[in-house]
Amino acid sequence: MIKLIERQGIANNLKAFNAYQQFGSLLKALESKELPNTTVDQINRDIEELNNLSDSDKYLVKKIKAKENSVIKLVEKMHKIVPINYYRKLWMVVGMSAFGLPMGVAFGLSIGNLGMLGIGLPIGMAIGIGVGTSMDKKALSEGRQLEFEVK
Repeated sequence: MIKLIERQGIANNLKAFNAYQQFGSLLKALESKELPNTTVDQINRDIEELNNLSDSDKYLVKKIKAKENSVIKLVEKMHKIVPINYYRKLWMVVGMSAFGLPMGVAFGLSIGNLGMLGIGLPIGMAIGIGVGTSMDKKALSEGRQLEFEVK
Protein backbone atom coordinates (compact mmCIF):
# COMPACT_ATOMS: atom_id res chain seq x y z
CA MET A 1 0.00 0.00 0.00
CA ILE A 2 1.25 3.47 -0.88
CA LYS A 3 2.17 5.78 1.99
CA LEU A 4 0.59 9.16 2.57
CA ILE A 5 3.02 12.03 2.14
CA GLU A 6 3.81 14.07 5.23
CA ARG A 7 2.17 17.46 5.01
CA GLN A 8 3.92 20.22 6.93
CA GLY A 9 1.64 22.90 5.50
CA ILE A 10 -1.52 21.74 7.27
CA ALA A 11 -0.13 21.94 10.81
CA ASN A 12 -1.81 25.34 11.22
CA ASN A 13 -5.21 24.02 10.08
CA LEU A 14 -6.38 21.83 12.98
CA LYS A 15 -9.36 20.30 11.13
CA ALA A 16 -7.25 19.29 8.15
CA PHE A 17 -4.47 17.99 10.38
CA ASN A 18 -6.86 15.83 12.43
CA ALA A 19 -8.64 14.50 9.33
CA TYR A 20 -5.30 13.64 7.72
CA GLN A 21 -4.06 11.89 10.88
CA GLN A 22 -7.30 9.90 11.10
CA PHE A 23 -7.02 8.80 7.47
CA GLY A 24 -3.42 7.74 8.18
CA SER A 25 -4.64 5.70 11.16
CA LEU A 26 -7.19 3.98 8.95
CA LEU A 27 -4.51 3.05 6.43
CA LYS A 28 -2.26 1.75 9.20
CA ALA A 29 -5.11 -0.42 10.53
CA LEU A 30 -5.80 -1.74 7.02
CA GLU A 31 -2.17 -2.74 6.53
CA SER A 32 -2.59 -5.33 9.29
CA LYS A 33 -5.35 -7.08 7.28
CA GLU A 34 -4.77 -9.33 4.29
CA LEU A 35 -6.53 -7.60 1.41
CA PRO A 36 -6.61 -8.75 -2.23
CA ASN A 37 -4.65 -6.79 -4.82
CA THR A 38 -7.79 -5.34 -6.43
CA THR A 39 -8.84 -3.71 -3.16
CA VAL A 40 -5.32 -2.46 -2.46
CA ASP A 41 -5.18 -0.97 -5.97
CA GLN A 42 -8.42 0.96 -5.40
CA ILE A 43 -7.15 2.23 -2.03
CA ASN A 44 -3.84 3.22 -3.66
CA ARG A 45 -5.70 5.31 -6.25
CA ASP A 46 -7.44 7.21 -3.43
CA ILE A 47 -4.12 7.75 -1.64
CA GLU A 48 -2.50 9.03 -4.86
CA GLU A 49 -5.34 11.50 -5.36
CA LEU A 50 -4.85 12.83 -1.83
CA ASN A 51 -1.09 12.98 -2.22
CA ASN A 52 -1.54 15.10 -5.37
CA LEU A 53 -3.64 17.74 -3.58
CA SER A 54 -2.01 20.94 -2.43
CA ASP A 55 -1.90 21.87 1.26
CA SER A 56 -3.69 25.12 0.53
CA ASP A 57 -6.72 23.50 -1.16
CA LYS A 58 -9.77 25.02 0.52
CA TYR A 59 -11.70 21.74 0.22
CA LEU A 60 -8.87 19.60 1.61
CA VAL A 61 -10.77 18.45 4.73
CA LYS A 62 -13.84 17.58 2.68
CA LYS A 63 -11.78 15.57 0.20
CA ILE A 64 -9.91 13.72 2.97
CA LYS A 65 -13.20 12.75 4.65
CA ALA A 66 -14.68 11.66 1.32
CA LYS A 67 -11.70 9.40 0.59
CA GLU A 68 -11.84 8.00 4.13
CA ASN A 69 -15.54 7.18 3.75
CA SER A 70 -15.00 5.60 0.33
CA VAL A 71 -12.21 3.36 1.69
CA ILE A 72 -14.34 2.30 4.67
CA LYS A 73 -17.32 1.52 2.42
CA LEU A 74 -15.14 -0.38 -0.04
CA VAL A 75 -13.59 -2.58 2.63
CA GLU A 76 -16.95 -3.15 4.35
CA LYS A 77 -18.72 -4.02 1.11
CA MET A 78 -16.03 -6.29 -0.32
CA HIS A 79 -14.65 -7.96 2.82
CA LYS A 80 -17.04 -7.12 5.71
CA ILE A 81 -14.15 -5.50 7.59
CA VAL A 82 -15.40 -2.56 9.66
CA PRO A 83 -14.07 0.07 12.09
CA ILE A 84 -14.92 0.03 15.80
CA ASN A 85 -18.59 0.92 16.49
CA TYR A 86 -19.43 0.97 12.77
CA TYR A 87 -22.64 -1.02 13.12
CA ARG A 88 -23.70 0.78 16.30
CA LYS A 89 -23.55 4.16 14.54
CA LEU A 90 -25.30 2.81 11.47
CA TRP A 91 -28.09 1.01 13.34
CA MET A 92 -28.75 3.89 15.73
CA VAL A 93 -30.09 5.92 12.81
CA VAL A 94 -31.91 2.94 11.32
CA GLY A 95 -33.50 2.18 14.68
CA MET A 96 -34.76 5.73 15.07
CA SER A 97 -36.27 5.85 11.59
CA ALA A 98 -37.45 2.27 11.08
CA PHE A 99 -38.61 1.45 14.62
CA GLY A 100 -38.91 4.73 16.50
CA LEU A 101 -41.07 6.77 14.15
CA PRO A 102 -43.69 4.04 13.59
CA MET A 103 -43.84 3.41 17.35
CA GLY A 104 -44.23 7.12 17.99
CA VAL A 105 -47.01 7.42 15.41
CA ALA A 106 -48.84 4.44 16.89
CA PHE A 107 -48.45 5.82 20.41
CA GLY A 108 -49.54 9.30 19.34
CA LEU A 109 -52.60 8.02 17.48
CA SER A 110 -53.64 5.74 20.33
CA ILE A 111 -53.58 8.65 22.77
CA GLY A 112 -55.07 11.03 20.23
CA ASN A 113 -52.18 13.48 20.47
CA LEU A 114 -49.65 13.39 17.63
CA GLY A 115 -47.44 15.63 19.76
CA MET A 116 -46.31 12.36 21.38
CA LEU A 117 -44.75 11.27 18.08
CA GLY A 118 -41.27 11.98 19.43
CA ILE A 119 -41.64 9.48 22.26
CA GLY A 120 -40.83 6.63 19.87
CA LEU A 121 -37.47 8.05 18.74
CA PRO A 122 -35.49 7.22 21.90
CA ILE A 123 -37.07 3.76 21.98
CA GLY A 124 -36.03 3.15 18.37
CA MET A 125 -32.59 4.56 19.07
CA ALA A 126 -32.13 2.10 21.96
CA ILE A 127 -33.24 -0.79 19.76
CA GLY A 128 -30.84 0.30 17.01
CA ILE A 129 -27.91 0.71 19.40
CA GLY A 130 -28.60 -2.76 20.82
CA VAL A 131 -28.68 -4.38 17.39
CA GLY A 132 -25.59 -2.48 16.22
CA THR A 133 -23.59 -3.30 19.35
CA SER A 134 -24.33 -7.00 18.96
CA MET A 135 -23.20 -6.85 15.32
CA ASP A 136 -20.00 -5.04 16.37
CA LYS A 137 -19.29 -7.77 18.95
CA LYS A 138 -19.83 -10.42 16.29
CA ALA A 139 -17.45 -8.63 13.91
CA LEU A 140 -14.84 -8.42 16.69
CA SER A 141 -15.14 -12.11 17.54
CA GLU A 142 -14.79 -13.05 13.86
CA GLY A 143 -11.69 -10.84 13.48
CA ARG A 144 -13.38 -8.46 11.01
CA GLN A 145 -12.93 -5.31 13.09
CA LEU A 146 -10.17 -2.77 12.51
CA GLU A 147 -8.17 -1.15 15.30
CA PHE A 148 -9.64 2.17 14.19
CA GLU A 149 -12.68 4.25 15.09
CA VAL A 150 -14.17 7.03 13.01
CA LYS A 151 -14.44 10.19 15.07
